Amino acid sequence: MKSSRVFAIISLFLTLLLSVSWATANNSSHEGFLECLESHSEPSNPISAVLYTPENSSYSAVLKSYIRNLRFNESTTRKPQLILTALQVSHIQAAIVCSKIHGLQMKIRSGGHDYEGVSYVSDVPFFILDMFNFRSVNVSIENETAWVQVGAIVGEVYYRIAEKSNVHGFPAGVCPTVGVGGHFSGGGYGNMMRKYGLSVDNIIDAQIIDVNGRILDRASMGEDLFWAITGGGGSSFGVVLAYKIKLVRVPSTVTVFRVTRTYEAKLDEYRLQLPASCRQVA
Repeated sequence: MKSSRVFAIISLFLTLLLSVSWATANNSSHEGFLECLESHSEPSNPISAVLYTPENSSYSAVLKSYIRNLRFNESTTRKPQLILTALQVSHIQAAIVCSKIHGLQMKIRSGGHDYEGVSYVSDVPFFILDMFNFRSVNVSIENETAWVQVGAIVGEVYYRIAEKSNVHGFPAGVCPTVGVGGHFSGGGYGNMMRKYGLSVDNIIDAQIIDVNGRILDRASMGEDLFWAITGGGGSSFGVVLAYKIKLVRVPSTVTVFRVTRTYEAKLDEYRLQLPASCRQVA
């Protein structure tokens, strides 16, 4: 009996010791990552001004601002160790380099519309690189092109094109708050798809920061990587900064309509398509 009690006390002591050791190591790793970010950013553009940790009063608001699927905003959901709302290219380069040095997973968020929360949910310790500040849209009607940064939303792209021309457009989605980064890297489908194809069919160049922190365009990255970031998903090939898109010609007057169908109507239609012997079961 006495030996069992001693064994239990020793086990409890070891558990507490390991917990304290793990917490200390984890805190040390976190501090080391922050120091790495500081040392790899430019003094003229301090990265500390755009870093949000759980201790920061704005952390929760910044995290929730682009969470579109509230299933992934539960108290039990693992939260990022920090959020970096980059303002400069140097901030992104520092994030990539330090993520590799410290082995901390980086999630890149554009508009946060992914149904599975890919840009802000993880099973391992991670941080978010939020790209919403990179949202410029520079339209050239003369060349019928535009450079669009990945933090812009689809509605902003449409608006900036419409400011310059009423006979140009771009084939993309119908939801105006979808982020360009995720939409384009996933293909980008919308109402003009049958005539002009997907968004990626009309992307002619891109800028990306690779795993070594280099800024590459289509020529320097090569066609394989360019193909991968225009439809292959944007989560593992680097950090895309911007896409160069080719504008398409559209009529000055466009008719838009919506067809509303109820669940009951669709169910009746389904029943009519079934063989008579199966309708009773349905």
